Amino acid sequence: MKILLVMPAIKPNASLYEKILLKLTMWSSITLQQLSALTDDKHEVKIIDENYENIRYDGDYDLVAISTFTSTAFRAYEIADKFREKGTKVVLGGYHPTALPEEAKQHADAVVIGEAEGVWQALLEDAEKDNLKPFYISSPVNGEEIISPVENKYFSIVKGVEATRGCIHKCNFCAISNSLIGCKFRKKPIERVIKEIEDLKCKSFVFYDSSLTIDVKYTKELFKRLKELNKNFACFGNANVLARDEELLKLAYDAGCVAWAVGFESVLQGTLNSIGKRNRVDDYEKVVKKVNEYGMALIASFVFGFDNDTENVFNETLAAIHKWNVDSIGVNILTPFPGTPLFRQLDNEDRILTKNWSKYDLYHVVHLPKRMSPEKLYNGVKMLAENFFSFSNILKKTMGKKFDFITRASLSYHLFTSRAVYKAVFKEKEEIVSKENLCKAIIRI
Repeated sequence: MKILLVMPAIKPNASLYEKILLKLTMWSSITLQQLSALTDDKHEVKIIDENYENIRYDGDYDLVAISTFTSTAFRAYEIADKFREKGTKVVLGGYHPTALPEEAKQHADAVVIGEAEGVWQALLEDAEKDNLKPFYISSPVNGEEIISPVENKYFSIVKGVEATRGCIHKCNFCAISNSLIGCKFRKKPIERVIKEIEDLKCKSFVFYDSSLTIDVKYTKELFKRLKELNKNFACFGNANVLARDEELLKLAYDAGCVAWAVGFESVLQGTLNSIGKRNRVDDYEKVVKKVNEYGMALIASFVFGFDNDTENVFNETLAAIHKWNVDSIGVNILTPFPGTPLFRQLDNEDRILTKNWSKYDLYHVVHLPKRMSPEKLYNGVKMLAENFFSFSNILKKTMGKKFDFITRASLSYHLFTSRAVYKAVFKEKEEIVSKENLCKAIIRI
């Protein structure tokens, strides 16, 4: 068969500046490359990531498979509908179709629920016989079954490697740990991970793993092996582990780690307890100091719009960030992704303001906050980002600590590109809530 694998554009109508910014900051997906690696050589496979290349609908394909998450779902459906109008069979998969398979099925001949590794071969066999089933439900595969991707042909600043998949923590807003795709923690054989990193045609990369501090024994062995490759990388970890395991921090730096991205989420302990996060706010300053002592930067991510959050949370967070001397941050608006306990809760409480999935990008208010207005939530996150990523603060962050050249350069890149991204996503006052729900928001507030 002639097969097309598609990743929909994050912003289909992006300006030239936005396209350049996306290419400088966007993480190169490995999903389509993994699907290609799963496909038997007897089939002809073409990969199109719409963020880098336009889709042509005249390719005479036998099968089109589209992977999508929530914010790109409408674009995925649009692409699927165009191909189906031509009589081409379409398969939809990814986090959003896994969460809402019946919705996705309205735009596809088949929907993959869960990971492709468990069902892709059977799906292709059925497609060859023109006998696709409506749904293919895959149980999480084990670590050895997680496929290594084929080489990514697209130029991307940020290349990625997957050593482990899944997360055990199940925070109530997390689309990964509450999905069939990420609900179970698995580890790939270290030898294969090292081989994938060796094959990367770049000096630096990012571990796409939800956290490399879930199985510390595995990670320490991986870092020992990684030291031999003379590469630089960043990775995700949990604050409660990094605060106490100095051996892990030393091995990470020796292996080439320049930064840990850590989900602080909130400066309010009550909020952390309510969402199932095991962190203690009292440990956050210690975590920053420990990571820095071993020569690495710490990027703390925060989410705003939890039920405990009031208008004061933005200034409280800003004060804490400066007090702890955090190197860089990520800020997001709480987004109730379908399939999560948070979505079910807010939907049951009639607090979902819109189901326009294109707004579910972490920068729009799509739910009704409990203790502030949607507009105050949006403007508070915007203010915090503008304050932290001011030129004066960026200069202070890049020059303030005794990092080596690679770490300092990597931190500078993160700070300046983050400034550009937040200025782009908050460039103008957008429609905070959908028109059909404006009255609802006013009444409830």
